[in-house]
Amino acid sequence: MFRKPQIELRASPHVHAPQDVVSIMRNVVLAILPIEAWFIWQFGLSAILLLAVVLAACLLSERLVAWARGQSSPLGDYSAVITAMLLVLTVPPSLPLWMGAVAGVVAIGLGKAFFGGLGYNVFNPALVGRAFVQAAFPVSVNTWPPAMFEGRFSSLMPSTLAAPFTHPADISAWGLKVAADAYSGATPLALQKFQSQQVPLLELFAGSHAAYVTGPPALLILVCGLYLALRRMLDWRIPLSVMAAAAALSGALWLYKPEAYPDPLFVLTSGGLMLGAWFMATDMVGSPVTRTGAIIFGLLIGVITVIIRLFGGMTEGVMYAILLGNAATPLIEFYTQPKTFGARHARRGGKGGAS
Repeated sequence: MFRKPQIELRASPHVHAPQDVVSIMRNVVLAILPIEAWFIWQFGLSAILLLAVVLAACLLSERLVAWARGQSSPLGDYSAVITAMLLVLTVPPSLPLWMGAVAGVVAIGLGKAFFGGLGYNVFNPALVGRAFVQAAFPVSVNTWPPAMFEGRFSSLMPSTLAAPFTHPADISAWGLKVAADAYSGATPLALQKFQSQQVPLLELFAGSHAAYVTGPPALLILVCGLYLALRRMLDWRIPLSVMAAAAALSGALWLYKPEAYPDPLFVLTSGGLMLGAWFMATDMVGSPVTRTGAIIFGLLIGVITVIIRLFGGMTEGVMYAILLGNAATPLIEFYTQPKTFGARHARRGGKGGAS
């Protein structure tokens, strides 16, 4: 006897991509690990403790939100881990641990859970946490210790263990072999903006020595970002558009008045531009999905970053540029989404029939 043919009905999607969310997130974690290792090598035990506290705050917040909503634990998707790792890279390692915990809770609670969880957040969660502590604790967030200081793996910075709502330890109490003025103003962007001094490009690009607080070198971030791009786990149009816009605008200003504005290579390799372009602006939830939209999104971030850096009161503008780009994403997608095949002809036909 022949069996009757059966029809199996399934909801969309019917075609699945080779990678799922977990595999993509796992690879993002692997790509960030070398950058995190460099950060720890520069600043020692305080950086390790800060990473541990922020990671614990993000994971605990994620678990508590899921428990409150009666959902299963979402910790296996690595999204909270990525948020913690990126958040730590945007704040100084001398940040008191309790402030790091606050930043982690805000990043998950306000930046992610408030909008409905993974896939629904409008803004990059790590930058939401960073923006909150920037507004709440501006002095601590903008005070960076010298990189590669002696004894970084044998002792903690006193501000690391500062009690909540107390003034962090004074610079003179740190016992670091560095002058106070070098401690407070040795970031490349601050030197260029306020003292018209430019850090050598080799130091910014490759981290040749730790004379300044440069953070992870641009070359390392570029290599780690290209790993994800080659595996098609981020849209390469976004970081390239960010860098192209930043280079074009800063290059034009530099040609116009080189004594007042930095050259485009300095703009690309200093501050958090590389990290933001490759690992934060490319957040799949907060960035446009259309190809044209991704380019517009990247160009917008690059232009805003340069405007804030060169004409604003702050030395860095990547964080605000990406958050503004996230806010503009729905509008960008609205105007760049492809039209349905045949939709224009259908409208014309309808009008013709009516007339």
